Amino acid sequence: MAKAVLVVDMVRGFLEEGYPLYCGARARRIIPNVQALLEQELAQGSTVFFLCDHHAPDDPEFKMFPPHCIEGTPEAEVIPELARYHGEVIPKRHYSGFFDTPLDRKLSRLKPEKLIVCGVCTDICVLHTVADARNHGYEVEVPVDCVASFDERAHHFALEHMEKTLGAKLISFRVSQVRPPKFEPSEAILSGETTDIYFARTVDILRHEALNPVATLEVFSSRAGVLCGMEEVKALLSRVLPEDNREVWALAEGEAMEEKEVVLRITAPYQSYGLYETAIDGILAQCSGWATAARECVEAAQGIPIISFGVRHVHPSVVGVMDYAAIIGGCASCSSIAGAKLAGIEPMGTIPHALIIIMGDTVKATIAFDKYMPAEVPRVSLVDTFKDEAEESLLVARALGEKLNSVRLDTPGERGRVTADLVKEVRARLDLAGFKKVGIFVSGGIDPERITYFIKNGAPVDGFGVGSYISGAKPIDFTADLHEVEGKPIAKRGRIPGITPNPRLKRIL
Repeated sequence: MAKAVLVVDMVRGFLEEGYPLYCGARARRIIPNVQALLEQELAQGSTVFFLCDHHAPDDPEFKMFPPHCIEGTPEAEVIPELARYHGEVIPKRHYSGFFDTPLDRKLSRLKPEKLIVCGVCTDICVLHTVADARNHGYEVEVPVDCVASFDERAHHFALEHMEKTLGAKLISFRVSQVRPPKFEPSEAILSGETTDIYFARTVDILRHEALNPVATLEVFSSRAGVLCGMEEVKALLSRVLPEDNREVWALAEGEAMEEKEVVLRITAPYQSYGLYETAIDGILAQCSGWATAARECVEAAQGIPIISFGVRHVHPSVVGVMDYAAIIGGCASCSSIAGAKLAGIEPMGTIPHALIIIMGDTVKATIAFDKYMPAEVPRVSLVDTFKDEAEESLLVARALGEKLNSVRLDTPGERGRVTADLVKEVRARLDLAGFKKVGIFVSGGIDPERITYFIKNGAPVDGFGVGSYISGAKPIDFTADLHEVEGKPIAKRGRIPGITPNPRLKRIL
C-alpha cells in the first residue's frame, strides 16, 4: 500500500517575511528537508496533499489572529520552493486538515499504509491534523526536521504530545549533505598488520595446503543501531576480492539495523578476505557506535542542529572517521577538517577561548575573526570567557551587528555550566536590544539527557555542540561467521547453516 504525505500550511503567508503571521527563520530552515522528503516519497509512489489555510475575509479566526491567508491572495499560495512538486491542494479554514475538507474521503479511497505529516505550525495546525488522523485510525509519522513553529517551547510540547499521547511516531529526516566518501585502505590494513594473528596463520596454512574454497561469510550486529563503516568496508573489499569471483551484499551506510541482523554477506575465495575479518568487524563496530550515539542526540534535539565537537577526545588517527560517522548519524556538521572532508561538507566551529585570552577581549577577538575569515564562515562568538554571558553577547552583537550569526555558551562546570535559565536570559536581552536574529549555540557536557533538559524547560537553543557522548560511544560488536563453503551449508554450533535471509540487503560488489 502507498503512503500519503500531508504538507500542512507551507504557504507564503507563514513562510515569507513581511506577512503578519510569518513564522520566522527557524520555520524556513525546514524547507530543504521538506523538499527532500517530497522527492523521496514521490519517487516511491506516495501521494502528496498540500493542506493550505484559505480563509474568507470575515473568518471568525481573525478574532484571535490577524487576518491572514485570505483566499485569492498570494498569502494562501504554496511557497514557490514546494509548488513544483506534484500534489493536490486542499484548502482548509480550520486548524485540522480533516475538518470540513474532502481529505478524509480522499484518504478512504487511497487507503494509505501510513500518513507522513509535515509543515507549520507544529503546535497548531500540524498538531490538530495529527490528532484527527490518529482519531481516524491512521498510522502517523512526523519527521521532526520537517515541522516548525514560531513558538519553540510550544513546538517541543506538541511533538511530545503527538508521540506520547496521540501515538504518532517521531522520525528524523534531515537533508544529508554527505557525498560518497573516498576511503583508501591503509597499508597496515592491507598487509594484515591490524588483524588477529590467528587469521594470518589460518590464511598461511590454507596457502600451504592449496585450499582456497569459495566461502560465504555473514556479519551481524550485537544490538540495534545505525550502521556505519560500510563504505570503508566496501573500499577494502573492492581492493582485495577478485573481480571475477565475488559477490557482496550489504545494508546501506546510515540504515537502521536490528539486533543480530545480518548487515553484510561476502561470497568469494576465502583467502581473498580471510585476513580482513578483524578489520571489517572493527570498522563497523566503532563507526556504528559513533553514528548511533550521534543519532540519539539528533533524535533528542527534535530538529535542533547537532554539531560534532568530539575530536579532542580521540586519537588523531581516527578523527576523520569519527566525525564522518557522526554526520552519518545525523549531525549537521563537525568541527574537524578531516571529518568534513570525508563527508564532503564544510567543517563548523566557533572562536576558541585561546584566541580570546591571547587577544585579551572577546569583542576584539570576534572583530578579528570577522576581519580575517571568509565571508561564508558563520560569525559565531564564544561569550563566557571574561564577563557575564549576557553582557558579552550584547557587546559582540553591537560590534558585529547583522553579521553576527550566533553566540556560543560554554560555561564550565566550575561556574555552574550552561542552564536553561541562562539561555532564556541571553535570548531575552538580545531580543530587547533588537538582535532577534542572533542564534544561541550551547556546548559543554551535552548529551541526550541534557538536550532533553533544555527542551523541556523551554530554553530557546538554536544548536548544540556534542563532544564526548559521541566520541566516547561504546562500539557495537559485530560477529562474522562462515555459513557456506563451496555452496554447501555449514556453520559452527549455535549458528544455523546456510544463507540467512535478509531482503533488505542490496548487492554492492
